Amino acid sequence: METQHLHRGRLIDHLHLVVRDIEASRRFYGALLEVLGVPVGGEEETFFWADELFVSSADSPAATGRLTGRHHLAFQARDRAMVEAWHAAGLRAGGTDNGAPGERPYHPGYYAAFLLDPDGNNVEAVFHGEARKSADSVEITFDG
Repeated sequence: METQHLHRGRLIDHLHLVVRDIEASRRFYGALLEVLGVPVGGEEETFFWADELFVSSADSPAATGRLTGRHHLAFQARDRAMVEAWHAAGLRAGGTDNGAPGERPYHPGYYAAFLLDPDGNNVEAVFHGEARKSADSVEITFDG
């Protein structure tokens, strides 16, 4: 089945990974997110965050003392070059190749690369091809 139209809402509020080595994860995700132009926050010893991604050690107050296990998460890239730069940066920062940049059969124009992070999570960067988005992002302002 060929998909011609996709609607992506805000299904995920946030993702929290609890990792073995917070500094290894900080280096890995910091390198990936820098390529994507996403700032990393939190200079805390046991955690950091970027947008809706939160990463902490098992001894962080936000964790329950257990690692989260293996997950798949995907980041949006603005073009194929960004996917390629993301993959190269991740390899330099300690990631393991889990699928070199290239087209995938998921829908026309799907161009992605995959890496395993230091905890074995499958991390992807994807460019969905030339398309028109209804919005670049959603901004939420809390009253009070």
